Amino acid sequence: MAVPKRRTSKMKKRLRRGHHSGAGMSTQPCPRCSSPKLSHRVCDSCGYYGGKKRVEVEDA
Repeated sequence: MAVPKRRTSKMKKRLRRGHHSGAGMSTQPCPRCSSPKLSHRVCDSCGYYGGKKRVEVEDA
């Protein structure tokens, strides 16, 4: 059975696992107010989705 001769260093381990992090979530502009929003979600600033008012948003 194969056994490693030396312990894997922290640097080698981290270099190998560099691609394990998740990609960021992409945003797209809202067609009504042009603020960035997530795909297939109600816009946080205007409350519209699919051309209809879905959520009542209060002005801050």
